[in-house]
Amino acid sequence: MRLAAAARGRSVGVPARRFVIQQHDASTLHYDFRLEVDGVLKSWAIPKGPSLDPREKRLAVQVEDHRLDYYDFEGVIGEGYGAGTVLLWDAGTYRNLDDERSMAAAIATGHAKFWLQGEKLTGGFTLQRTRGGAKPQWLLIKRRDDAADARRNPESTQPGSVKSGRSLRQIAREGT
Repeated sequence: MRLAAAARGRSVGVPARRFVIQQHDASTLHYDFRLEVDGVLKSWAIPKGPSLDPREKRLAVQVEDHRLDYYDFEGVIGEGYGAGTVLLWDAGTYRNLDDERSMAAAIATGHAKFWLQGEKLTGGFTLQRTRGGAKPQWLLIKRRDDAADARRNPESTQPGSVKSGRSLRQIAREGT
């Protein structure tokens, strides 16, 4: 399974930290971006999904942390909070690009820089907090590197699940 191989990828001497992006068709279609930090999945809802264009700043609303066992969830969430279909859109590992502080400290200060090594997304990204409050707002920004590509829209060119290859419609019809 490709997902398992991506989750095992490690840098020498640095423990692998996982990231996942789940496409979530709930009250509105959005992407849930999650970083493994200190035993939980720190999570942001990104309405338009990630962009590979460094000029595009994507709104990312911080939501509650999720348990690590939610990492590879794909299926249908029943009635209630978060009800809808979830597709495992991308998964892999990441590394913190800030040598001065941990990822938890970077998130706490509102500025996190990291390198994703996923099946669909690769390269540097920044999360920059713009507003605090009950649901802090951030911007997800692609860093300028070899993986930056203003012409490529990964949401439309790579819509299927990295776990099952299915579409949202297939998952909704077939379940988990």
